[in-house]
Amino acid sequence: MLAAPINPGDINMVQGKYVVQPPLPAVGGNEGVGQVEEVGSKVTTLKLGDWVLPSDSGFGTWRTRAVCPEAALLRVPSELPLLSAATIGMNPASAYRMLHDFTMLSPGDTVIQNGANSAVGQAVIQIAASLGLVSINIIRDRPELSKLVAKLKAMGGDFVFSEVELRRPDVREVLKKLCKPRLALNCVGGKSATELLRNLERHGTMVTYGGMSMQPVIIPTSALIFNDIKIVGFSVTRWKRHHSHDGSAYKRMLTELCSLARSGKLTAPACAEVPFRDFRAALEAAAKPFASEKQVLVM
Repeated sequence: MLAAPINPGDINMVQGKYVVQPPLPAVGGNEGVGQVEEVGSKVTTLKLGDWVLPSDSGFGTWRTRAVCPEAALLRVPSELPLLSAATIGMNPASAYRMLHDFTMLSPGDTVIQNGANSAVGQAVIQIAASLGLVSINIIRDRPELSKLVAKLKAMGGDFVFSEVELRRPDVREVLKKLCKPRLALNCVGGKSATELLRNLERHGTMVTYGGMSMQPVIIPTSALIFNDIKIVGFSVTRWKRHHSHDGSAYKRMLTELCSLARSGKLTAPACAEVPFRDFRAALEAAAKPFASEKQVLVM
């Protein structure tokens, strides 16, 4: 193993709260990049020196070495920046699938999301920009809000508002001039999700992939009866499991994501590189609210 991030889902798995639970004893970590050091005589798709990602969740990436079947790994270009390679398999994959799988989007169409500063949210901004989509990005109020707004706009976010700003009359006037979003991406829940629904186009779709507020998604009856809004959920872990029988869809997606990363159109989120021996400090930092950096264990 070369590097592996600490994601919220990893911590949830350790806590026993995640959808996937590996048999015990187990190694933590679902995402990361490694380098092939040895291959068996019947291995045909990998060679010494290749950079590889786990093909499924539950691999256990928080370790220095692993021995596994070649089907458990997918090759990625070793020319990728290390942090991009270590973080490309989960959050950018989530963003890619949600932008492609739930409604037909064309250049000029609008998407709206909350939690836009999350790793998935940052990937949504960049992938949406590469597809010619307009993104409306909602974030929670916090210290140094203006710096975060500038950062997300520099990534390609067309509009960035706090949850409070989204309710202001002047911001509503700005949004009225845009094509209403056909797709909403929700990782917060509660009132934040309800605000997304209020801004969604008739016959639009809201995809929920997280619940950071720990509050339920409350759906106004009018959104269903009069606007025919579709409400769906998504888990990239579940998607990977469903497509694990051949892996071709995952490989195609990974090829596109790596191409974006190599061209500089998809960058890794802000990361703190932590030596593997300091994993306790990294876990503590990952659990803090308003974390500005993703903790990445470097082996």
